[in-house]
Amino acid sequence: MDSFKEIWNAVLTYCEERVTETAFNLWIKKTEFVSFEAATITLRLPSAMYMDVVISQYGTMFSEAFAAIMGFEVKIKYICAEDNDREEHKFYQDKQHLEDYKNEQYTFENFIVGSSNRFAYVAAKAVASDPGLNLTQNSKMRNYNPLFIYGNSGLGKTHLLNAICYEVKKKFPDMNILYIRAEQFVNEFMQALQYKTTDEFHEKFRNSIDLLLIDDIQFIAGKQQTIEEFFHTFDTLVFAGKQVVITSDRPPKEIQSITDRLKTRFEDGLLADIQPPEYETRCEIVKRKAMMLNFEIPDSVIDYIADKVKSNIRQLEGVTKKLYAYCDINQTTPTIALAQNIVKVVMEDTQPIPVTIQKIVEEVSRTTGVSVEDIYGGQRKKTISDARKITFYAVRKVTNMSYEDIGAEFKKHHSTVMYNIDQIEKDIETNSKLARQINDIISNAKSIQ
Repeated sequence: MDSFKEIWNAVLTYCEERVTETAFNLWIKKTEFVSFEAATITLRLPSAMYMDVVISQYGTMFSEAFAAIMGFEVKIKYICAEDNDREEHKFYQDKQHLEDYKNEQYTFENFIVGSSNRFAYVAAKAVASDPGLNLTQNSKMRNYNPLFIYGNSGLGKTHLLNAICYEVKKKFPDMNILYIRAEQFVNEFMQALQYKTTDEFHEKFRNSIDLLLIDDIQFIAGKQQTIEEFFHTFDTLVFAGKQVVITSDRPPKEIQSITDRLKTRFEDGLLADIQPPEYETRCEIVKRKAMMLNFEIPDSVIDYIADKVKSNIRQLEGVTKKLYAYCDINQTTPTIALAQNIVKVVMEDTQPIPVTIQKIVEEVSRTTGVSVEDIYGGQRKKTISDARKITFYAVRKVTNMSYEDIGAEFKKHHSTVMYNIDQIEKDIETNSKLARQINDIISNAKSIQ
């Protein structure tokens, strides 16, 4: 290989093939190659917590990767960005992440406003114009903290979070902003517990930020330790006059398995829902996407797309991009007939495969070795009982069926179903192997044709 950049890219590929996507993005991807001198590789991590985790969990893998790619063993030296200038690098990974939002795709100016999303848009702009403490002092706006935006996937919630980041960073360049997905919050908290770095975790999430934006908060549902931690993090920030913005795919009252007091905290702020876009807004979304692509589409084609694709913005943009690519490659002009084919492909690609109870039961049976008959049966042998609990949890998670309906399917009282699901939720908090097994079961069940 001609350069150490190529070597480092090869090392990253080596690691990516051997860890989960979450682990790679959270830990490996945050590691920086610094230098290679005197047979020693120097790697930099953004914080002491990251260094502890990477050395203990992935140090051996890095050594094997460099040896395999370079053809000989090397020493690896790990350094912490905070060691040189803690204040400068305190929010290293988050400031790097914020660069992703400094582009024209994710601003308020590029957010198409209609009756379906106007309230959320206006609330987000208000927060971005004066986040945090000033809001609590303004009698008209004191209830904007937290701002809780909810709606189905693909309707623009994440766009609004990005727009807030962009606007706040532009108006208040010294403000410390932390944008994070709820899944990452869970992962970092569990790592902090495992490696006894909760002080640093609290420093990051409670003591050193002015604005917290957290996406898909429903992900913490059922994770009791994480719920408790987030509750105290939330209280610390809001009571200190720091701004919190949250998104979810449903309103607080419909998020299962989170505490009532956390739901109440969410509802104490401003709730703003986003509905699927109405026809006029859908037309504007297609026009704006086409304009960004420098793509001329006849009004009749725009009307057709807007009429057929109704559920979310992501599908509208997907159709427009595919139509543009086809026309560009084939040097042709867009027509309704061509749009019909593109719409059909996109709608089929995004249509989820229905997951039946039978698929879930069969996958649990395959994974655990417990027969389908025993899962439906009444034996209380531990292996069978555990498989049955996993089945109840997976069915509830995937189908959102009521406890009563699940009980009727398996001939169990709904209180038994509820108890077993609660047990699994508690076990997942401390048993990462079980959590991975259940995630695999759900993923496999969804992929069964």
